[in-house]
Amino acid sequence: MCAVAMARLLPETESRRLLVSWLPWSTPDRMAPAAPSASPSRTPHPPVVRSVAELRDLCTRALSAASGSRGRVAFVPTMGALHRGHLALVEEALRRETFVVVSIFVNPTQFGPREDFSRYPRNLDADLDALAPLMPSGTGAVFAPEAAEMYPPGEETRVRVGALAAPLCGRFRPGHFEGVATVVAKLFCAAGPCTAVFGRKDYQQLLVVRRMARDLLLEVEVVGHPIVREADGLAMSSRNAYLSVDERSRALGLARGLSAAARAFAGGERDARRLEAEARAPVEAAATSIDYVEVRDAETLGALDGAVKARAVLAIACHVGSTRLIDNLVLGEDPPPLAP
Repeated sequence: MCAVAMARLLPETESRRLLVSWLPWSTPDRMAPAAPSASPSRTPHPPVVRSVAELRDLCTRALSAASGSRGRVAFVPTMGALHRGHLALVEEALRRETFVVVSIFVNPTQFGPREDFSRYPRNLDADLDALAPLMPSGTGAVFAPEAAEMYPPGEETRVRVGALAAPLCGRFRPGHFEGVATVVAKLFCAAGPCTAVFGRKDYQQLLVVRRMARDLLLEVEVVGHPIVREADGLAMSSRNAYLSVDERSRALGLARGLSAAARAFAGGERDARRLEAEARAPVEAAATSIDYVEVRDAETLGALDGAVKARAVLAIACHVGSTRLIDNLVLGEDPPPLAP
């Protein structure tokens, strides 16, 4: 679609007119947005950029066009296979800023040698279909680089992470958070000043990324968004697609365990080990194997012994069949995933 046609779709504001004048498809040397289907009623896809140089130019121009409004680009890093949880992050990003960039990149450095990098679901067209209704023309773009763009030949630098990355998933996925911190730091450096929205299902990742942005003095506000769940309480995850019908039913053991502990906490239970036991019993009944069911300090992820006095997170990781699932809640703050 040409820039003139796109302009007709936009609200008549000066910022939107400015945005249309520089979006990537308005010059012949830039990648055009993905072509819509033959159906005239289909919402056009957001534009896709592939290079860091394009992303930087996009964000610089968005910041310039947004001067006088909220004044930042919103950024939602993802690995694709988008579901309603991801879309909630995009909606939150657009509530906070006028222009959002969604990255879609399956990052090889955060997967271990026996993990699911090769089979992780990838379907860019489906992801663009999902994003299109949320990102009308002039409100956002997708950054979908190849691996060589993020890790150029000869690259050897990594972001070393500290104590926040050591417990929980850090024990069972060595190198995972180093890979996450490295790719997110690269994305933040490419995007520039931004408001980045992450889901709280990956609670430890949220804390690691927030700490990394502060420690590296990046102009990034890292925002956590509440977990989005299926109607029956299962936390939404791209990996849920791996589950068989039986495994999908068993996976509700995580929500049952969190709910049992949340109700015990609401009833006055404060002993960390007893709260863990409340959560663990339903998980043991459903899981093939358990990595952890632990109550941790919600800010530092430090171990808690005896009575829970500080703000605390209950985190679970287990395998149902061959699929690794995680879930969590902050005790006393997040509601139980399942009604009594």
